[in-house]
Amino acid sequence: MKKNAVVIGAGIGGLTAACLLASDSRIDNIVVYEQNDAPGGKMQEVQLGDYRFDTGPSLLTMPFLLQKLFESCGESMENWLELQEVNPLCRYFYPDGVVFDNFSDREETLREIHRFAPEDAKAYTDFLNHAEKLYDKTADAFLFNPLYDFRDLKQLNLFDFLGIDAFSTVAGKVDSFFSSPYLRQFFKRFTTYNGSSPYQAPATLNVIPHVELNQGGYYVNGGLYSIARALHNLALKMGVEFRFNTAVKNIRVEESRVRGIILENGTHVSTDLLIANSDATDTILNLLPGDVLPQRKRKKQAALEPSCSGFVMLLGSTRNWDQLKHHNIYFSEDYRREFKDIFEHRKLPEDPTIYIANTSYSDNNHAPSGGSNLFVLVNAPYEDGQNWQELQTSYSQKLLNILENRGLTGLKSSIAEMEIITPKDFQRRYGSNRGSIYGTSSNNTFSAFLRPRNKLRKFQNLYLVGGSTHPGGGIPLVIQSAFNAFQLFQRHHEPE
Repeated sequence: MKKNAVVIGAGIGGLTAACLLASDSRIDNIVVYEQNDAPGGKMQEVQLGDYRFDTGPSLLTMPFLLQKLFESCGESMENWLELQEVNPLCRYFYPDGVVFDNFSDREETLREIHRFAPEDAKAYTDFLNHAEKLYDKTADAFLFNPLYDFRDLKQLNLFDFLGIDAFSTVAGKVDSFFSSPYLRQFFKRFTTYNGSSPYQAPATLNVIPHVELNQGGYYVNGGLYSIARALHNLALKMGVEFRFNTAVKNIRVEESRVRGIILENGTHVSTDLLIANSDATDTILNLLPGDVLPQRKRKKQAALEPSCSGFVMLLGSTRNWDQLKHHNIYFSEDYRREFKDIFEHRKLPEDPTIYIANTSYSDNNHAPSGGSNLFVLVNAPYEDGQNWQELQTSYSQKLLNILENRGLTGLKSSIAEMEIITPKDFQRRYGSNRGSIYGTSSNNTFSAFLRPRNKLRKFQNLYLVGGSTHPGGGIPLVIQSAFNAFQLFQRHHEPE
């Protein structure tokens, strides 16, 4: 007998899971329930007047996972999306005036490094080779492994685990390779892709530079939201149904099985299979009945430290600046202090590192002629009682002043459109745990390896996907979470 499936959430994890389920002949009907009015989860697009913005991820890495998804559904990614390598990958501005263009072409980058830190040119190559070795040891064992039962754990090699720098920090390892403050700060920034602090997270996360710098970083023509749009259309083509503006209130459970969901309007929906793309903490603590999981499980989930969040400004400017590329980072003076502010003091950093995505550099129809669409992001603490209404005014002015002082002359007077997004907005719009962007942080030795698995053991038919689950946040890992869940469904599915 064929089964029907329900997916909670139309984020990238939910869209991927829906497409994979639709490719399985055992699944007859799939319905995705999304509380917002569009697919994509945190990957969204915003139009402010004549200015278009991506408000989620701004760079695609590991595109082979996206390609694998399309191929699993009988399609070719090239017929749906057009990718282009970003060149340079990013431009970095240091407080003392040094500007560093980083390329996926290593020789081009080394020519840059010889300008301002020649003593670290060899270390750059050595470190990327080290990062590649970390990837080789972790990819199949951790990233592409559901880590669910004994057959998965058999793939783990104790000696490999001891060789992935789990017991030192990102910052400590980086400092052991480099003497220049420029390269030290540069390589510590990649931990923010995981929403963590380089001074606390295990050095295993130094695998991230390999993914971007050795494998390459890509832009999707039309904007990164094109990925969400393509996956939504692929799912529709495969017969998946969507219910937007439809929030899920509870999950119905009987003994060890999920029987359905209850919508906010009180409607009961039955299902044979449930995929939750909702935040894992929200799923475990709020959507599931309070008595169906052991209290220790609930307490453990509640105690997990959320990742950092973000303070975002969308700026539609009537001018452009020659120094801005597609991706730009203005580094802070004191990186350690910045992360202390975020994770220890739970406040917006006094001296922030500022990221600017300027997609009008690559897509000139994202802003009027002569203008710029600036997505400005600062790493922020997760929601912890801060007065975000007050901060969005005062802190946005602070950031604008910093950027003008760092060379974006006339920025404030050029702003034609502006919207601000705070951690409170991330919490409200997406149900993310305390407004976090990347689920849980990796700020201790094992937290990166202990994210909620893609199937809840208590239930025969409940699977978890998304950036708050194993293997982590970011487009490729979220796609992988859905592959994990689908693999576990196939493994545990028993024909009736």
